[in-house]
Amino acid sequence: MYKLLGRATSGNVQKVIFLLEELDISYERLDYGRQFENTDTPEYLAMNPTKKVPTLVDGDTVVWESNTILRYLASQHSTPFYPALPGDRAQSETWMDWLLATVNPVYLAGFKDAKKAEADRAPDTAANLAAELKILDKHLSGKAWMTGDQLTLADFALGPIIRRCINFPFDLPEFENIRQWVTRLESRPAFKKAIAAG
Repeated sequence: MYKLLGRATSGNVQKVIFLLEELDISYERLDYGRQFENTDTPEYLAMNPTKKVPTLVDGDTVVWESNTILRYLASQHSTPFYPALPGDRAQSETWMDWLLATVNPVYLAGFKDAKKAEADRAPDTAANLAAELKILDKHLSGKAWMTGDQLTLADFALGPIIRRCINFPFDLPEFENIRQWVTRLESRPAFKKAIAAG
C-alpha cells in the first residue's frame, strides 16, 4: 500500500489525494509537515532532502515533488489521465510545469498576503495573481478540462491550487471560465475528499 506523507491541508498533498481517490487506489496518508516537527528528522531527510511535503513511499521506492508523484502514479496505473501520445501528454505537462514555474511564486505570495490585513499586503500581489489567472481563464474558454474533453494530470495538478487562488480575499476579476472549471472539479467525489481539510 502506498504511504503518502503530508498534511491534509497542503495543496500539493491534495492534488495527490485527488488522483489516488479518482483511481480508487488504496493508500495511507500520514501527517507530516513543519507543524508536526517531523520533516527535518534524519529519517525524513533521507527520503526527501527538501523538508517539504508530499513524499510518496511505495515499498522501496520513494518519490517527492507533487507533480512527479502524479506522473509516477499515473504511469503505474495506465490511466487516460496521462495520455500515451507524446503530443497529447505535452499539452498536459506544459500546464503542470507552468503551475510550478510561473504560478507558484504568485500563489505563495497570495497565500501569505491573504492572512494579512489589507493595508499590510504587498501592493502588487493581486495584480500579479490576476495576470496569471487571466492566461488560464482564456485557455479554459470552451473547454471542460485543461486539455479539452478529457480530465488529465493537468487538472489534478492545478485544481486544488487554482481553487485557492480564486478564493483569496483580493479584488480579482470574475474569471468565469476558471470558476466553471472549479465547479466541475468540485462535483467530483474524489476532489471533494481531497480538499475536505480546507
